[in-house]
Amino acid sequence: MSGPVQFAWPSRILHWLMAAMLLSMFFIGARMVSSVEGYSTLVAIHRPLGIAILVLATVRWLNRRIQPLPDFLPTMSGVERRMIPWMERALYTLMFAMPLVGWGMLSAARYPIVLFGALHLPPILPHSVLLYTVLRTVHGVLAYLFFATFLIHLGGVLFHTLVLRDGLIQRMVPWRARPSDSGSD
Repeated sequence: MSGPVQFAWPSRILHWLMAAMLLSMFFIGARMVSSVEGYSTLVAIHRPLGIAILVLATVRWLNRRIQPLPDFLPTMSGVERRMIPWMERALYTLMFAMPLVGWGMLSAARYPIVLFGALHLPPILPHSVLLYTVLRTVHGVLAYLFFATFLIHLGGVLFHTLVLRDGLIQRMVPWRARPSDSGSD
């Protein structure tokens, strides 16, 4: 292997920060659709968190373009090596699409997109009840797709970490990992 052992530290920090934010969004979103209790508080968190995810996804995407990547592990099958770029594209697409569809949905409904206090985002789409309805459905479908994609990613990492024990998780841990001699523990 000629590449780095780990992802660069900015990549690792962005990864774990966004993982925490996305997990929070999954729980907030699930709570929002399952109960009206605390709905306004959840929405007040959901909107700025969604925009923060959009901003960090942009930073992360730019960072991803300039940082060298670790090589694939020898334990990764050919199928995995072909799937990983597609999974990455799906995750990035959803990290951009979800907040943009949410922003568009709120714009179409003429809901204010409050970030903090008096700081509001401008509408990005014209007022339209039909457009709002369509985007609300799309936002929900994308949320389920995003959650499924996230679980596939997590499942792959857990398989490599707990079953193959090949040190895959060491590539993304926030601390400096020691290089492995053989590629497996």
